Amino acid sequence: MTIGVGGVSLQEALASLEDMAAGIDSIPEPEYHARLSKLQRLMLSQNIDFVYLHAGTNLYYFTGLKWSPSERMVAAIVPAAGDICYIAPRFELDTIRDFWLIPAEICAWEEHESPYILAANIFNGNPQQHPVVLLDEVTPHFIFSGLQRENPNVTFGHAQPLTQSCRSRKTAAEIAIIRRAHEMTLCVHQAAASILKPGIATTEVEKFINKAHQAVGAAGSSFCIVLFGVATSFPHGVKNPQTLMERDWVLVDTGCLLHGYHSDITRSYAFGEPTPDQRHAWNTERDAQIAAFDAAQPGQPCENPDSAARKVLEAAGFGPDYQLPGLPHRTGHGCGLDIHEGPNLVRGEQTLLELGMVFSNEPMLVLPDRFGVRLEDHFFMTDSGPEWLTQPAASVDDPFGLEY
Repeated sequence: MTIGVGGVSLQEALASLEDMAAGIDSIPEPEYHARLSKLQRLMLSQNIDFVYLHAGTNLYYFTGLKWSPSERMVAAIVPAAGDICYIAPRFELDTIRDFWLIPAEICAWEEHESPYILAANIFNGNPQQHPVVLLDEVTPHFIFSGLQRENPNVTFGHAQPLTQSCRSRKTAAEIAIIRRAHEMTLCVHQAAASILKPGIATTEVEKFINKAHQAVGAAGSSFCIVLFGVATSFPHGVKNPQTLMERDWVLVDTGCLLHGYHSDITRSYAFGEPTPDQRHAWNTERDAQIAAFDAAQPGQPCENPDSAARKVLEAAGFGPDYQLPGLPHRTGHGCGLDIHEGPNLVRGEQTLLELGMVFSNEPMLVLPDRFGVRLEDHFFMTDSGPEWLTQPAASVDDPFGLEY
């Protein structure tokens, strides 16, 4: 039997977990002001007059205002210099003030009025006759159309290069939160592996993982994928639950939220003794993951880790490229307030690896109609190279390193 897999009751596994969220603070208010200042410096350097931040992650990142997008415009408009302002329905003013971290003027609109005209008044108050306004990447098309209609003199563009430049380089406070979230999820992974037994359903394991995340201090699982047998060859799962059988292959991919930041870890292992093919695939996957990690060097393009992982896989007889059996997707993605955020570790991504960037490292191996192996851990960039947020799986026989 694989070490750490099975042999523990649900009650015992839950009882072994403790709150791990204590001692990790949320992002302090001065950091939000620093984020806005950085964005404004970038705007000035590129002759950008305004950035429009729609309700969603960018609005939260730069202002601390967490607001779900809807058909009503709620946004912040950031000028290249000076104070921001918000646009919101008048009936939401008290709620906006209750949620915000950075107080500012609110340009309010009644239900029969057009928020796009409010935005036009802000844009046209700029001394520039033809202001340049960048819209963040989550801005819906209907918002863009309305803004464009009421602002024929404005040049609109995409703000993602600016917002990603700010968000991709995490601060020490962000790294501390993300690290703890991953430590919490790794403990949950270990507990989930310990409760496996013949006949347990994937849905039962998912429910346990949600309770386990609560036990370690999260609100629950932010997502959860549990797969047995052939279903593990589907990277993001299948629609029907499975029941665990002796010698099944197992894949669990899950995460949680801590102060708004995501964790995202995957483990693959055998329930019983791995077959020679499973052992070979697992070891190759681990080698590819380490190769990607080693290739993540400061000042080098983000595509390098993906290339390094694929070279290992191809040398072991998988691929090439995206062909199966092999790696059908990118090697990794950025992670932070969004579980998937740029830049990515993928061919053609020329963004340079820089201090503070956080990435998943998951060059999954898919063997169609048989099984899949995904080992997913995250690392962040330091001045001297990558550093793991949690230690990768130890071995196919002892994935959680219990006897190391």
